[in-house]
Amino acid sequence: MTARFRTALLAFTLAATVHAGAAHAAYPDQAIKIVVPFTPGGATDAVARLLATQLSNKFGQPVIVENRPGASTVIGADAVARAKPDGYTLMLSGSTTYTVLPALKPSLSYDPTRSFEHIGIVAMAPVVLLAQNGLAATTPQEAAAAARQQSAKGGLMYGTFGPGSAPHLTGEMFAQAAGAKMMPVPYKGSAQLITALIGGEIALGVDTVSASAAQVRAGKVRALAVTGEQRMPQLPDVPTFAEAGMPDVSFVGWYGLVAPAQTPGPVVDALNRAVSEIMQDEQVRKTVSDLSLVPVFMPGQPFRDQIAKEVTTFSGIATRAGITLD
Repeated sequence: MTARFRTALLAFTLAATVHAGAAHAAYPDQAIKIVVPFTPGGATDAVARLLATQLSNKFGQPVIVENRPGASTVIGADAVARAKPDGYTLMLSGSTTYTVLPALKPSLSYDPTRSFEHIGIVAMAPVVLLAQNGLAATTPQEAAAAARQQSAKGGLMYGTFGPGSAPHLTGEMFAQAAGAKMMPVPYKGSAQLITALIGGEIALGVDTVSASAAQVRAGKVRALAVTGEQRMPQLPDVPTFAEAGMPDVSFVGWYGLVAPAQTPGPVVDALNRAVSEIMQDEQVRKTVSDLSLVPVFMPGQPFRDQIAKEVTTFSGIATRAGITLD
């Protein structure tokens, strides 16, 4: 290699590096899209739109939300995993996408760790164990005793949103902690589940706090315990499972923001800083809390650690309970 050629190559490399750094420094210079793999109107959509507004204000560029539901979030997640890794296509989804499906589904078109750059977990979503008013149980321990009594008769029936859903996994955690056999009964959503509880079709149910708190306060169903590390403001008199002596009942959903794998580090860093600052804002935190969620910020490596931990946990639960998703 001649000295002249080496000099030219060095100059070209330096110019390319400077250009790339300038491009990243200018991020974003166009609209950003946040894909939500659910239909509009739910908690995931609400959190995504809150982030979109705040990111738009911070970056001075439009940030739009695109709903791409289907196949239990796989359609949206796969689209983002395959998107151009430039920071202009992101995804805000719940833990179902990142940990439940990878733990229960034999093969997925994406990998929750390798297919994405992890920007941050922004909210936690505890769930609540509910009981019909006719059940002679006012605590999780009493419900566990009732479940054990019914084990020989096929098991106490509890409501879920279908195989592999948060209520299903939480119910199996509860059954295993109780040492009891229980029978999951699938419903299409919170409204049907609550109606079944009120009507006495099922003894127990697991639901989100936001969907069930009003019915609990109205005395139509009874709340026995919530998952998570702290009591929920919407149900301040309801203990956590840990307080009730059942710490292994620990399913807590969450919402995380990611970009496609290979998104440049400076772009990921810019998004990480922006979201961290957004989640420290008191009004943002209040808005998230008003959704019956717990505002947090858990950046890249803790985000990945959470995925690894939960995939292991849910795989074990699924194996013991015989839960599989085709």
